[in-house]
Amino acid sequence: MKKIKLVIVGGGVIGKGFIKILLEKNKFLKNMGLDLEVVALCEIDGSIVCEGGVDLKRVLELSDRGELNKHKQWSSIKSMEVLGQVKADIVLELTPGNIEYGEPGYGHIKKALENGMHVVTSNKPPIALHYRELHELALERKLELRYEAAVGGAIPILNLHRKCLQINEVKSIYGILNGTTNYVLSKMVEDGLSLENALNEAKELGIAEKDPSYDIDGVDTALKVVILANSMLDMNVEFGDIRIQGIRDVTPEAMDLAKKHGYVIKLIGDVRRMEVSPRLIPVDHPLNVSDSLNAVMIDSDISGELTLVGYGAGARETNSSIYSDVIEIAEGI
Repeated sequence: MKKIKLVIVGGGVIGKGFIKILLEKNKFLKNMGLDLEVVALCEIDGSIVCEGGVDLKRVLELSDRGELNKHKQWSSIKSMEVLGQVKADIVLELTPGNIEYGEPGYGHIKKALENGMHVVTSNKPPIALHYRELHELALERKLELRYEAAVGGAIPILNLHRKCLQINEVKSIYGILNGTTNYVLSKMVEDGLSLENALNEAKELGIAEKDPSYDIDGVDTALKVVILANSMLDMNVEFGDIRIQGIRDVTPEAMDLAKKHGYVIKLIGDVRRMEVSPRLIPVDHPLNVSDSLNAVMIDSDISGELTLVGYGAGARETNSSIYSDVIEIAEGI
C-alpha cells in the first residue's frame, strides 16, 4: 500500500467535497493500492495539522456547523507557514481565485512547489496569470502541477489531450465554458425569462454566486481560454490579450429573433481567436446544450472534431477532475 500525504488549502465547497469523496471512496482507492492521508487542512484564519492524519469525519461535522476552530488540533498557523513546514506529497490548492493578482492561490502554489510538493488546483486565476512562471518552477523542481478542474469541471479536456491525443495537433478549441451563463441563456430562450429573472433563479438554485459578475461578464470563461491556449496550443497568451464581451446586453427580444431563424445565443470562448462573446449557434449544433452544462469542441488534424459535454461546476463534478489528477500523480510517486 502506497501512503500519499496530502495538504488541503481551502475548506470551502470544493475542499469539503474532496473530503466527502475521500471518505466515500476510501475502499476503492485502497484497492488501487493508494492510501490518501490528509495531514493538514488550511483555512483563511487558521489550520489543522496532524502528522498521523486529520480526522476527516470530525472536520466535516465541525465545518457544517461553522465551528472548525473548535477542532482539538486547530491553531492560528496560516497556510503559507504550513506549506513551508509540513512535508507532504501533494498540495490541493482549492481557494477562490482573485483576478487581479491570482492570490492567495499563486502564493500557495509557488510555496508548495518550492518546498518540493506536487500541486493540484481548481483555482483558475493563478494558472491563467502566472502560467509560465509556475510551470517553469514545477519543471525545475521535477514536480507535477495539474489543474484539470480549473478548466471544465468534470470534463477531462486537458487529460484527454495529454493521454489520448498525443499524436494530434490541436487546431482550435471553442465552446461553452461557464455553466452559470449557459443556465441563464437557456432559461431566457426556453422560458422567456429576462436576464435578471433567470439570474435570480440561478442564484436561488446555487448555480450562480451572490456576485455573478465574473460569470456573466465573461471573465471566468476568459480565464479558461487563457489556460487552454497556453497548455494545449502553446500560445503564450496573457489574460489581457483576450477580447471579452459578456451577456449583460443579451435581451429576450434578441433571443426571440434568433429562435425565429433557427438559432440560439450562447456565450462562447474561442481559444484560437482569443475571444469570449455571445454567438449565434444553430439549434441542431452540438454546442446547443441546456441547463448548466458545458460543451467544448476540439478540432485536431488526426482525430478531427471532438465534442465534450458535461457539468462545469459543482463540488462532486469538479472533484472528479481533482481526483483524476491526484491519482495520476500518486501512481507516479
